[in-house]
Amino acid sequence: MSRTQTGENDTASKPAKKSFREDVRDAVTKRTMLLMIGVLVLGLGFITSYVGAFHSPTPHRVPIAVVAPAQASARVVDELNALPGQPLHAQPAASATDARALVGHGSTSAALLVSGTGTTDSLLVATGGGAAVATAVETVIGNAEAAQHRSLTVADAIPAQTGDARGLSGFYLVVGWLVAGYIVAALLGIASGQRATSGRRALIRLSLMASYSILAGIGGALIVGPLLGALTGHVIALAALGALLVFCAASVTMAFQALAGIVGIGLTLLLFVILGNPSAGGAYSASMLPGFWRVIGGVIPNGAAVQAVRNIVYFGAHDVTGNLLVIAAWAFGGAIVAFGVAKLRAEGARERVPQAEGRAATGLASEVGD
Repeated sequence: MSRTQTGENDTASKPAKKSFREDVRDAVTKRTMLLMIGVLVLGLGFITSYVGAFHSPTPHRVPIAVVAPAQASARVVDELNALPGQPLHAQPAASATDARALVGHGSTSAALLVSGTGTTDSLLVATGGGAAVATAVETVIGNAEAAQHRSLTVADAIPAQTGDARGLSGFYLVVGWLVAGYIVAALLGIASGQRATSGRRALIRLSLMASYSILAGIGGALIVGPLLGALTGHVIALAALGALLVFCAASVTMAFQALAGIVGIGLTLLLFVILGNPSAGGAYSASMLPGFWRVIGGVIPNGAAVQAVRNIVYFGAHDVTGNLLVIAAWAFGGAIVAFGVAKLRAEGARERVPQAEGRAATGLASEVGD
């Protein structure tokens, strides 16, 4: 063989060099661009949600009980409710004992005890239910009292525990539980496929998540309780809440993945991180947040769980049932969707196999006839 022929063969065997435009087209596919746009939207949504919720916290219709002499009670309540911006939602209480009970149950954020014999009134607050709210109420009432040439003494009826100085331990506990739930579900989806291929596989995953959730709930309760001393005295109740919340986050993530594949992870972040965390009542309780975040906070697992933790630790688990029902509804709904979509997909796949075999047999028969 001649040297010329050998060179021609070598040239023919080498792949043609791609242009820069072709390299760009191969490296940046439509799928890649869509994922980048989706992440950009999530990032900008994160900024919008957090800054929008926290940039100007203002009290709005914070519930407060008022105990005043009979002849002045209606007037005091009306004056407080008529304050500019409606920072308070005042309601009369029959007695100081009733007002203290309302504060102790978390049914109201504060109680104003108006003196009938002097010019010094008393305000009961509950920093355990949120230090920011207690401070805001104290400021609003203090200004109103000064305008009436009266003075005010403040007592903390439900103080935050020593290890929970700003009342944020419950919020971070909830965030940790949620992260433990949705990350493990997302990683399991990536490792084993975003979508379970049968109802049985979906049930296996959900069962695994249930066992994992119990461990995560117990672990979180032990960390904030005996280990760190942040929220003490309620290990069993918090562990049960944590197990439910972790399973909720995991099952919702599985449902989103079943419906939308990898995009479901983005939907999970949208729900729990972008919308859920700012509206959860952590740094600022719901009554301190703007309207949108104030409305959604109680119906998203984050907010329901933060309030449940506070109710358990500080208010004798009073009114915790509603919070648990919200979390349970999301958990149950996520599990049903994850299982249902997987089952429907498996049934669809079984139906397609005989159809494909039938088309193949028809094609073969046609060829034989020809």
